[in-house]
Amino acid sequence: MLSATARVMIAGQAPGLRVNETGLPFNDASGDRLRSWLGIDRATFYDPAKFAIAPMGFCFPGYDEHGHDLPPRRECAPQWRDAVMASMPQVELILAIGQYAQRYHLGPLRQKTMTQTVERWRDSFLSNRPGPRILPLPHPSWRNTGWLKRHPWFEEEVLPVLKREVSLLIGGNGFPTGP
Repeated sequence: MLSATARVMIAGQAPGLRVNETGLPFNDASGDRLRSWLGIDRATFYDPAKFAIAPMGFCFPGYDEHGHDLPPRRECAPQWRDAVMASMPQVELILAIGQYAQRYHLGPLRQKTMTQTVERWRDSFLSNRPGPRILPLPHPSWRNTGWLKRHPWFEEEVLPVLKREVSLLIGGNGFPTGP
């Protein structure tokens, strides 16, 4: 879901099977959690005037031998990512969800692990470098529930900033805080 007006871009990984089947990004429990993190409802989330959604891969990459989603295919982003980014110069905030989006968008600011990258969120978010601010986030998948419990600073420190910035950029005031 690219946009000529959205000031917030959600840079995800690749669609899971359910999302691939419905054609609607984050149309699953991880989307519910992400909308809660953003403090917005479903209609606002899918409003292309407010949000652009551009994963690192547009196709479902399949499952590994353990039944987990494979990473985005390596050839996808180099083929079109720069053109996608160039088509949306109005974007002011990129939410880099997961390590693959963080690798592309953060470059040398990305740390060794996803946890370290998210812990150092201020490095990219408060940076004076040109271009949109970048806020690295863990993937909102149920698989990261344990990570969220082990890192309460994420909810205490990052989510209030995320909700405030999203509200400011999409012109919100008083959006619901649930999915």
